Amino acid sequence: MTEQVIPSARREILDIPTEKIRENPRQPRQHFSPADLEDLISSIKEHGIMQPLIVTSGKDGYELIAGERRLRASRALGLKTVPAIVRDASEQEKLELALIENIQRQDLNAVEEAIAYKALVDEFGLTQDAVAARVGKSRSAVANILRLLDLPDEVIAALREGRITKSHARTLLSEENAERRHALFQSMLNGGMTVREVEARVGGTGQRSKWKGQYAKDPNVAAHEKRLREILGTKVEIQEKNGKGKIAISFYSKEELLELLDRLSN
Repeated sequence: MTEQVIPSARREILDIPTEKIRENPRQPRQHFSPADLEDLISSIKEHGIMQPLIVTSGKDGYELIAGERRLRASRALGLKTVPAIVRDASEQEKLELALIENIQRQDLNAVEEAIAYKALVDEFGLTQDAVAARVGKSRSAVANILRLLDLPDEVIAALREGRITKSHARTLLSEENAERRHALFQSMLNGGMTVREVEARVGGTGQRSKWKGQYAKDPNVAAHEKRLREILGTKVEIQEKNGKGKIAISFYSKEELLELLDRLSN
């Protein structure tokens, strides 16, 4: 991923007092694992800070753009100064830079990522295409993450806390009936249902359909199904019986349909 270049950025590395740096209110990451922070503290204690923080200057000191874990670890160690690059950045650029750094490090959970994308769309008027270009992802990937915010609050909370996976949450989006979706959600929490088991029950009535539930899926068919999901970035199901069947590709907006058609035609 190529880092966004801000023309007015100043690239010198300064040693800045930790007490003069205030946290970034645009920080998309809200959860910081104590165990991970302890590991970082140990690393900094032994090797020092390997990558400078990024800050922007203000009237009362500096505001952090990227590097909150490093700042927290440095303060825990009692370090008086930290190496930092001072950049000029707008409010939009502060959010973008913090978001990009966290995505590159895979530090964000899906809900934090979705909230940050939504801020870029709602507050700064960016299209999903523009957001995707800035963070180095496809538009469909951004759209799929944003759709997670359409889930009920209890599901979003479970996703944020790691009690269900992003794949589970995306599958729940396919269930339009609120009561069935809630039942599936509870089953995931209580019984650890796999994504495939959830998908088999989405939209169902509890009875076996012509295609689902009668036979275990051939491992080769399942492998092809998984590959298609990875390529298309959406739910794909191959329904096969006696050498016949169909491929069901899910989409959730007109934009996503057009993008899928474009990919398939190429």
